[in-house]
Amino acid sequence: MALTLRTLCASRTLGLRLVCPSADQDRALTWVHSSELSDPTPYLDGDELLLTTGLGPAPDPAGYVARLVAHGLAGLGFGCGLGHDDLLPALREACERAGLALLEVPERTPFLALTKAVAEARAADRYAEVVRTDEAQRALTSAALGEDDPDTGTARVLDRLTERLDAWALISEADGRVRRSAPAGAAGRAVLLRSEIDRVREHPGPSSVTVAAGDGQVVLQPVRLIGPAVLVVGRDRRFTPVDRQLIGSAVSVLTLAHARSAAAGRAERRVRTAVLRALATLPGRGAEDVLAETWGPLPAGDLVAVALGGRATGAPPDVLLDALERDPGVAFHAELDGQVAAVVGAGSVPAVLDVAGRVRGVRAGVSTPAPVGDLGRALREAGRALDAAERRDRTVLRFADLAGSGLAALVRPEDAGAFADAVLAPLVRHDAERRGDLVASLREWLAQHGQWDPAASRLGVHRHTLRARITRAAALLGRDLDSPGVRAELWFALHVADTA
Repeated sequence: MALTLRTLCASRTLGLRLVCPSADQDRALTWVHSSELSDPTPYLDGDELLLTTGLGPAPDPAGYVARLVAHGLAGLGFGCGLGHDDLLPALREACERAGLALLEVPERTPFLALTKAVAEARAADRYAEVVRTDEAQRALTSAALGEDDPDTGTARVLDRLTERLDAWALISEADGRVRRSAPAGAAGRAVLLRSEIDRVREHPGPSSVTVAAGDGQVVLQPVRLIGPAVLVVGRDRRFTPVDRQLIGSAVSVLTLAHARSAAAGRAERRVRTAVLRALATLPGRGAEDVLAETWGPLPAGDLVAVALGGRATGAPPDVLLDALERDPGVAFHAELDGQVAAVVGAGSVPAVLDVAGRVRGVRAGVSTPAPVGDLGRALREAGRALDAAERRDRTVLRFADLAGSGLAALVRPEDAGAFADAVLAPLVRHDAERRGDLVASLREWLAQHGQWDPAASRLGVHRHTLRARITRAAALLGRDLDSPGVRAELWFALHVADTA
């Protein structure tokens, strides 16, 4: 409890008398200081009780009081019986006009006694703050660690924090959603604080932001849950250093509580990955039963795989997995080969894309429908669609649209280029060293479906010359050009080389 002028005057030991009853007696005091300067304000911070024997104010009482009031002094104590037997009438009048508290200090009370009284009161306040802080930290720790479910623990921590601070609080997650709030209506404040929340979340190191809100304040601090989240606490008056310490304690216990459950969460996610891999590679071998007993059965009918991630996203898989786990519209999901895969019915694809859209930078690839026995194909399609979405800078790409764009759309440009260079290297080298036309001849021959006369006519050479070139090309390539598969590979390589 802060020390006030009223508290000092109530002490019989000090024997102080308040001369200006209209002044604010409940103003908190930070310290007591004595000075006989005519202008002591350069050596004061404000909110102090200044003690004088009258030497300072005597020459100009009105100007003296005006300077004290302008500097924010809490009051003036006048020591009687030293320089002056009684209060200076002009000083009393100046204090009454300015509303500055004026205390009469009897001769029997040394100024040192007031200094000791204020020091002891401040020490008692600090000790009480330490006790209250310790109790509050214990309450927060008990709330966080007393529950096996981290979400329940988070809610309890926010409840305890808001009770202690008489404030509201919320946690904004990496995807921008409010994970918990206390009271529940405080969740709506996240929209108004969006820019500040993003600034704290995206800061590379630990940071804390304080925002003025009318007469109150809002404090934002990063907290590590599944991903980078932000704890936001606000109220209609300013936070004290002790309040801020308690907010920091809440951040610590929330982080520890979620770290405790992280090991179990990682173990479950490894099991999810194993089950999904078994579904894809060993259909009908019991993985469906394990999934149904543990997480519930897959939707009836054909399934759709949705791959989430992408090289450009800064969101770790844990953030995506956590977001999917908390959405009832997603049937089953797991991390697989560096991506997050969700397996749902066709009607639930929008729900998955909606969750992914709330995590910044995430891209999605969507497969064509497939029965559960062909889930491996669906997962491969989704993965290829995701890779293509990354290359094309698309947020969502469906494999059906990708397949309609041709074979080149299914292969990474760098992989296709490397393949074309390797396949055509003998012909390119031959043409460069001997000024030949094997690459052009092969391209035209394949374009004419292996028909000699049309190809030779287009090239402007005799068909026997073309035969010799194609025979030479086959020898250099070491491939049978009568094979449809070889012709398809060569045509693809030539197409890639033409578009490079």
